Amino acid sequence: MKNRINQKSSMDQENVLFTNKSLMAMIIPLFLEQLLVMLVGLADTLVISYAGEAAVSGVSLVNQFNTIFIFLFTALASGGAVVISQYIGRGSGDEAGESASQLLLFSTVFSVVAAVLVLLGNEGILRLMFGKVEDDVMQACITYLRISAYSYPALAIYNAGAALFRSIGKTKITMYLSVASNIINIVGNVIGVFVLKAGVAGVAYPSLIARTFSAIVITWLCFQKKQGVIYRWKWILKWNGSLMKQMLGIAVPNGVENGIFQLVKVALSSIVALFGTYQIAANGVAQSIWSVAALAGVSMGPVFITVIGQCMGKGDTGAADFYFRRLTKITLLISGVWNLLIFVLTPAFLQLYALEPETRDLVIWLVLIHNVFNAIAYPFSGALSNGLRAAGDVKFTMYVSVISTIVVRLFLSYVFGILMQMGVIGIAFAMVCDWVVRAVIFFFRQRSGRWKACRVI
Repeated sequence: MKNRINQKSSMDQENVLFTNKSLMAMIIPLFLEQLLVMLVGLADTLVISYAGEAAVSGVSLVNQFNTIFIFLFTALASGGAVVISQYIGRGSGDEAGESASQLLLFSTVFSVVAAVLVLLGNEGILRLMFGKVEDDVMQACITYLRISAYSYPALAIYNAGAALFRSIGKTKITMYLSVASNIINIVGNVIGVFVLKAGVAGVAYPSLIARTFSAIVITWLCFQKKQGVIYRWKWILKWNGSLMKQMLGIAVPNGVENGIFQLVKVALSSIVALFGTYQIAANGVAQSIWSVAALAGVSMGPVFITVIGQCMGKGDTGAADFYFRRLTKITLLISGVWNLLIFVLTPAFLQLYALEPETRDLVIWLVLIHNVFNAIAYPFSGALSNGLRAAGDVKFTMYVSVISTIVVRLFLSYVFGILMQMGVIGIAFAMVCDWVVRAVIFFFRQRSGRWKACRVI
């Protein structure tokens, strides 16, 4: 027994590629960055509301469309982060730098093409999607989408640089940049709306300026030799098909998964619209609280990618297994504490809303259902799945996520919400059932060790 304990202790010491201190140095900035973005988003919404109802409606509708491209750029950056992390783990700094440079090249080309297509089809796209809206709302949509499209390349370029810094564990850089860019954005919104009276353009141009600032600064930092893994012009200006294939092999399944998820969200919005005013209002308020409660689990995703990716790049599946367990425990701990805190504060949050008692009670029930399962199931269904992707097990995670989203979340939403007349409570139960199904499957997938046979590089 003593020998087995010593053997385990020795194994743990050998596997300390990341100390608890270094893990916290990644986790805390990522969490604070996500929290900051959330808070600034709420402040932005408040400022935009003073630009008039047409501006608010235009921004809201176009942001639904912009989300498609944001998820595509994020999926591409995640694919790049996995490849970069694995090359760093292998100790191949040049290959990691070339991968990052190729990610920048592809992100730039892809985002410019997307921006041009959106600019050319601007009004046609909007009339196809939102043809029945009033004329002033449509004009606001056209203006906001045009300016948003200008920012697509900056957004993609920033994500590419952020992927590099997160892969080397320097998440403070992206946090500081997020602070600066969000200050630029919110100050610009205040000036655009209250000083210049520019309406929807007054909230669109600050976003463009903030994203351009972030893209320029992070790209400049990625060229600095002190970072170790850096951009080089010789890699940026030369197409490397094999590296592109490696990154897209992660990015495409991730993009498909996120795309299906967004489509299901649209379908669920249509179902919620059937339940009456007070349930729609409760669901909207609850979702705003859910987004804050989910920050802990969401913030751990990039940490899994960096840590598991580096372990797999080193070829040390034992270390990867070790950190799967450690990071999962950390995620469960952080998520449990954070979700409990948000639930306790929910009655105070609700004081900010003018809600009827019936609506307020429904919000509390919705937050309770969400937070309990976000604390115990989402660490496995969300954060841990990022670790499996970082190991190269992308097709399995994609199939499970897509099938679970459609068969469990969408189907059960119809069954619980409509057939059983549970309303938005039924939608919430369908959501957590989706999490539980994924959590169980991904837990046993990780335990099975089949991901150890996957190869990315």
